[in-house]
Amino acid sequence: MQMAGKALWSGRFEQGMDEGTLHFTSSLDVDSRMAFYDIMGSLAHVRMLKSCKIIPGEDADAITDGLRKLAQELKDGKLEMDYTLEDVHTNIEFKLTSMIGPAGGKLHTGRSRNDQVATDFKMYLRDAGLNCVDAIDRLIASLQDVAKSNRETILPGFTHMQHAQPVTLAQHMLAHAFRLGRDADRFMDALERMNKCPLGSAALAGTTYRIDRKLTSDLLGFRDPTENSMDTVGSRDFVTELAFDASMAAISLSSICEELVLWSSQEFGFVTMDDRYSTGSSIMPQKKNPDICELTRGKTGSIIGSLVTMLVTTKSLPLSYNRDLQEDKRPVMDALQTLTDCANIMAKVVSTMKINDATMMEATKKGFINATDLADYLVTKGIPFREAHGIVGEAVRFCESKGIYLDDLTLEQFKSYSPLIEEDVFSTISVKSCVERRDSYGGTSPASADVQLAISLQELFDRETAVRQKDMLYQKCWELLLTQ
Repeated sequence: MQMAGKALWSGRFEQGMDEGTLHFTSSLDVDSRMAFYDIMGSLAHVRMLKSCKIIPGEDADAITDGLRKLAQELKDGKLEMDYTLEDVHTNIEFKLTSMIGPAGGKLHTGRSRNDQVATDFKMYLRDAGLNCVDAIDRLIASLQDVAKSNRETILPGFTHMQHAQPVTLAQHMLAHAFRLGRDADRFMDALERMNKCPLGSAALAGTTYRIDRKLTSDLLGFRDPTENSMDTVGSRDFVTELAFDASMAAISLSSICEELVLWSSQEFGFVTMDDRYSTGSSIMPQKKNPDICELTRGKTGSIIGSLVTMLVTTKSLPLSYNRDLQEDKRPVMDALQTLTDCANIMAKVVSTMKINDATMMEATKKGFINATDLADYLVTKGIPFREAHGIVGEAVRFCESKGIYLDDLTLEQFKSYSPLIEEDVFSTISVKSCVERRDSYGGTSPASADVQLAISLQELFDRETAVRQKDMLYQKCWELLLTQ
């Protein structure tokens, strides 16, 4: 029986660790976040050991009772960690052994910390990933609500940050919603890909005990056991993939934030931020700053940093397990929590901001955003598009020299560029007409945006259903492990 205060591997060593070595190698400040999953993994493992008659039934029952008591202590906030021990796994085993005696030492039969850590971390990341998806979906729902209320609100669409063509605010919000939807789907894909249980792979070569890895996998809500024990303990591609997914979602958030920072400025004035999600200045009393958007934009750096950390940490590792992999947890744990926090608060920012639709419409008068529609009009009169493009370019150059817009030209002036232009040109190039006639699939017209909204709503419903089903499965697993 190992004694409390010693490492699980201390039998090989004549002397204990130097205090500096303990401090340098300890991961408890990070992996203590996985305490619940460590207990769940151990409950599943001991049930499997009992089922396979690898340890006596009475010992397995004592271990189960002890683990359940530790789970209750953790729930009550009474489970204290001993920082003279290396990690959460060592803490749990020593606390169990102190509670029930030598039988606690049989818990580790047929497993290693290598497969134990990988299992705990996967279970932690399953929940953290679902939390990210849930937060992203809240933001998507907020964007959908803005779209519903602004199907006919018109503003300039931009390319190169220059006025390009008029669009509806509904389509603009849904553009962000679809992009975020892909981010959420990437998380769901990654969670499905990593949904295989490492437990039973042991240190790297499997175990000589006649274990039932499928039973352990089922008890913990995984789809299957992992196929190769060396790959299982030596690979962290599932961690890197989630770091990538978080980075992509953070970039999407940052894009929204950049726009809202611009849109809330006096130069644009498209939106007004709610007071609850703005801050002021310590010296300038008139200021109302979009700090939530700026902070979210800024936090993107640390989230992307987690991906860089994982790529560099794992780039040269030989098979199988290396202690370098201890460094995989903090960056990704923090990144997923940061992303969840950012998406949740941005959902509130979007849902409470005031839309200044009149200002948006006024802005469409600038930048000749109906020029393409004039060119398309000429095409309907039989002029090749390239020729029409040149004609409209000349008209725009003239308007710029006079400080006027295409709408200000008289019919006589229009005819000076092409005698085929008729009175109907004015209704054709009106901003409202420019928008309404773009009713192609995926276009910006209110009718097209309605179709997009219906698709986005269905995708959101399907994903929310999948998240709910996964969460229910995991909760059912924990309930069975803790009560039966």
